[in-house]
Amino acid sequence: MLRTMATKRKSKGAYMISAVAEMYAIHPQTLRLYEREGLLRPSRSDGNTRLYTDEDLERLEFILNLARDLGVNIAGIAIVLQMRERMEEMNRQMQGFVDFVRTEMLTRVQQQQAPQAGLVPLRRKIVTKE
Repeated sequence: MLRTMATKRKSKGAYMISAVAEMYAIHPQTLRLYEREGLLRPSRSDGNTRLYTDEDLERLEFILNLARDLGVNIAGIAIVLQMRERMEEMNRQMQGFVDFVRTEMLTRVQQQQAPQAGLVPLRRKIVTKE
């Protein structure tokens, strides 16, 4: 179901509520309910018209997949979306940590491979027994 919905969008831009409702075969009141419940956050035009971006539509497709295909209620959808956002944030933090460690390791390897500029090697007298 999710794939067929994704193919309905071909261009980038912002879509009004009536166009989105028609594209996904849902009532505009359903979109308003999703917004009231905090599941969707469309932007607004100067005239206060809801404008749905491609990101909003991707999120709507995810919501509809949960609701239609999996039978998840609005409270459950909210929990799933919160968990998904937390996981994405944790993933971003983990990627930042991995990047930091990689940079540190490369810096240390380069420091070890670079000649020790400015250092004079000590010469020891070799003592031989005769």
